[in-house]
Amino acid sequence: MKKLMCILLLIIGTVIYAQEETLIGQEEITTGGYGAPVIKFTSINSQFGVLVGARGGWILDHSITLGVGGYGLVNDVNENSDERSPLLNFGYAGFDLGYIMKWHKLLHASFNFLIGGGAVSQRMNFNVYDLNFNLPNLGMIKNHNFFIAEPEADFELNIVKFCRIDIGASYRFISGAKQNGLSNNDLSGVSAIMTLKFGRF
Repeated sequence: MKKLMCILLLIIGTVIYAQEETLIGQEEITTGGYGAPVIKFTSINSQFGVLVGARGGWILDHSITLGVGGYGLVNDVNENSDERSPLLNFGYAGFDLGYIMKWHKLLHASFNFLIGGGAVSQRMNFNVYDLNFNLPNLGMIKNHNFFIAEPEADFELNIVKFCRIDIGASYRFISGAKQNGLSNNDLSGVSAIMTLKFGRF
């Protein structure tokens, strides 16, 4: 009887003092954050485009990122193949979710997924008009909104503890764009991306 009681107490003690198992791990979860300027080289309406913007957010356990990002077109892209046609304003922003693989390695992979919205509109192309300012009647310049989803994959290099550089590519999936004959496919496309991250990783 005494042996049975000792065994029972030993089992109860083991259960009470056993550590809880978790999906991520038993160590304390760390947090950090970062901010990053971003440049994207892409094709918009079959023309070369440069998007400049920034992203930033919260880093959970060195691996999961939760943040936001936004980008805008900074060079001249015509509304159609005619160089005298109006130019495009184009930009988008949204929530940016990410995952960093083997963050402690000098070179590793990271993945991001942006989901959000944007707008496209036209602006006057002043470069093609004479000194008499014979401008076309564009009417009211109206923003046309669209939905965007953009997955991204990068190689990430640890420069120093507070700085990393990412080189990668993404694809813009755009839906709902309606700007004077432009289709979703005209605004969707692949981007080559360079990101410079600063923060606590």
